[in-house]
Amino acid sequence: MRDLIGQDVDSELAVLVGQSLVDQIATSLRRDVERGTVKPGDKLPSENELTRLHSVSRAVIREAVAVLRSEGILEARRGVGVFVTDAEQQGVPFSGLSLERISSVIELLELRAACETEAAALAAGRRSPAQLETILNLHRKVGENLENGLSTRDADFALHMAIAEATQNRRFPELLRLIKPGIIMSRDLQQGRGQPGTLTPNLHLQEEHAKIVHAIFAGKAAEAREAMRAHLEGSLSRYKMLLIERVSPPGPTHSELGG
Repeated sequence: MRDLIGQDVDSELAVLVGQSLVDQIATSLRRDVERGTVKPGDKLPSENELTRLHSVSRAVIREAVAVLRSEGILEARRGVGVFVTDAEQQGVPFSGLSLERISSVIELLELRAACETEAAALAAGRRSPAQLETILNLHRKVGENLENGLSTRDADFALHMAIAEATQNRRFPELLRLIKPGIIMSRDLQQGRGQPGTLTPNLHLQEEHAKIVHAIFAGKAAEAREAMRAHLEGSLSRYKMLLIERVSPPGPTHSELGG
């Protein structure tokens, strides 16, 4: 692992001078990946080992790794470690999504709030009779799953996809397909993995969906836009509360999620 502490330091010293410690470590690790010293799929040394090799604090290592994760060069696998991502996936949009990270879902909800609100408005004015029937059937399916205690993930995604398709603009469903891996959070994360503060099923999901569907049915674009906005912003707020719960001491609070 000598390369991980930066061989050829003399030849690179001029580049590193003036950089912060975080930037220096990030640059060193990035070059190791670019040169093939560490290859796609390789696991990085532990945080403690990197701290020893680079003679810096753990906080510096964490920040440097975070920089490379944001660039798509590294990925953290919960409970396993940090790995070099597949080179073919580096720079690919949404390739760094992780169902284990609430932050990934929050990022996607912010993106969805920016585009799905307009999709709902367009669908209200453009949906065909067949598309409207599909939307109504999927809304009913989500409700049935909720009543029977079944997962709503697939029906929920299908409903949002049907609304996107009813815009008659293929780019809306294309976007949803692209971000599908993280669009509906995994049941493990929804249910809190049995941790204190275990989450209850989303009691607002069907009510929020109903407002969207009814507005589309009535052909009211402004109401559909507002209903979708309220739905996604409500989900965003609930996930942020969950994120706070995860980093706060255990308590009796219960969050309600939906997407």
